[in-house]
Amino acid sequence: MNWEKLFTMQKQLDTYIQQNHALVTSEIFDKKVLALLVEIGELANETRCFKFWSKKGPSEDTVILEEYVDGLHFILSLGIDLGFEPERVDIPNIQADTTELFHQVYQSIQVFKEKTNTETYQQLFGLFLRLGQVLGFSETAIMQAYIDKNETNFNRQDQNY
Repeated sequence: MNWEKLFTMQKQLDTYIQQNHALVTSEIFDKKVLALLVEIGELANETRCFKFWSKKGPSEDTVILEEYVDGLHFILSLGIDLGFEPERVDIPNIQADTTELFHQVYQSIQVFKEKTNTETYQQLFGLFLRLGQVLGFSETAIMQAYIDKNETNFNRQDQNY
């Protein structure tokens, strides 16, 4: 995937948001981590992978993909804030069901929050990408959905979202 392009787009969005809201990067790290956790929860909710009590199936792929790229926005943003912009991300070949991967992503976010370094960021990013694979999303689909959502996020800022 063209990470340079996505990091550049995310930097532009982050700068725009920070200027519009007079934010200081160092003061919003914890808020971004919480936002990422919430987005992962919203993603899990749309997949319904944990809803053993329900016969209703998952949301449409487009809805799940949009939630997925919401999480990607925050992962990129956290990496940028901390100076982590990998040219490539190693995706672990974990053989686990979707529910277990969500648990691992949540755990990885907490580890990254407590021990913020390149290694924990790479682990988080790789696990998140593995989750995307298991959900059935191609790099092309993720890239296009990210571009589309990035544009939406700029428009929302212009509309005082």
